[in-house]
Amino acid sequence: MPQINVTIDGRNYRMACGEGEEAHLTELAASLDGRIGEMRKSFGEIGDMRLQVMASLTIADELAELRRRLAGLEAEVATLRTAAAAAERARTEDAERAAAGMGRAADRIGKMAEALGGMSRG
Repeated sequence: MPQINVTIDGRNYRMACGEGEEAHLTELAASLDGRIGEMRKSFGEIGDMRLQVMASLTIADELAELRRRLAGLEAEVATLRTAAAAAERARTEDAERAAAGMGRAADRIGKMAEALGGMSRG
């Protein structure tokens, strides 16, 4: 299992990760470090642990909002899929009715042609 070193809030941490996840974990650590740095600028020195907790809660809040948005989008997609399926069924039914109507019209035209053909011979 690969291990990497990351720096968060001026402290080095040795972290284990899955194969190929090294760059992603490094990016996550850099993002957290950046957030803590931003909060330190905004709030001053209020304690390392408190800044880390505030940054973590901010990230958790963003994640919760994204999950809510995702759930809403998934519900919207489900509604659109249902509507699309209903529209496809209606289109198929319309096509079947049109085909049946054309078949009946063709039969009538054939009968009229026969009748006209018989009149011209007689």
